[in-house]
Amino acid sequence: MTTKQKPAHTVRLGAIKAAIWANATEKNGTRYNVTVCRLYKDGSDWKQSDSFGRDDLPVLAKVLDQAHTWIFAQAANKDAAA
Repeated sequence: MTTKQKPAHTVRLGAIKAAIWANATEKNGTRYNVTVCRLYKDGSDWKQSDSFGRDDLPVLAKVLDQAHTWIFAQAANKDAAA
């Protein structure tokens, strides 16, 4: 049985969501990647899209800023613990 990897952290504002993924490396420690999507409802089903409209862009920028802040906080926490 394969277990699906979960994000290290998610940031969501309204319909816009960023998932932050931790990737352990031998040389550089943990590196992070971010994926973003827009959630929407199609009938009774929730779906996601990687396409954003004009009105989504300010919220997308805020979500990405919060993801960036979280990633930098992880590095600061790691440095403080060392």
